[in-house]
This record gives sequence, structure tokens and C-alpha cells, in this order.
Amino acid sequence: MLRVLLFASLRDQAGWEDRCLTLAAGVVTAGEIWDQLQLGSLGSVMIAVNQQLVGPEQVLNNGDELAFLPPFTGG
Repeated sequence: MLRVLLFASLRDQAGWEDRCLTLAAGVVTAGEIWDQLQLGSLGSVMIAVNQQLVGPEQVLNNGDELAFLPPFTGG
């Protein structure tokens, strides 16, 4: 199982905050999961696996926590 977390505007767009997904057999990357979520272009969305920032090519394993974070603003 893979735990997927969405934050801020991504959570609002998807209508959910936290989901568990079953990983398909073979190599699955963070970018592929993003594509499956159908939330648009990855653009400047940041990706974290197990609370470490990674790129979309990061390979995922069962038990990982995958988070997608929209660009932050403020000042």
C-alpha cells in the first residue's frame, strides 16, 4: 500500500486529503501516480516521499508516504 497525501489547493481540487493506493506490479514512480490522479500538469508542484523532497522519477515502494505540495506563497 502507498499512502498519498494532498495539501492546500490540491486537496481542494481533488476533494480528498489522504488516500491509500495499491501499487501495481513493477516499477512505479511518483510522476506516474501524479498522472493517475489526473490533477493537471505537475508544473511547480513539489513531491515528497517519506518526508524527503524528490523528483517525479522517484521509484515508490510499498509502505511509502507520497505527498504532493502546491507552490507556497506568502510573505
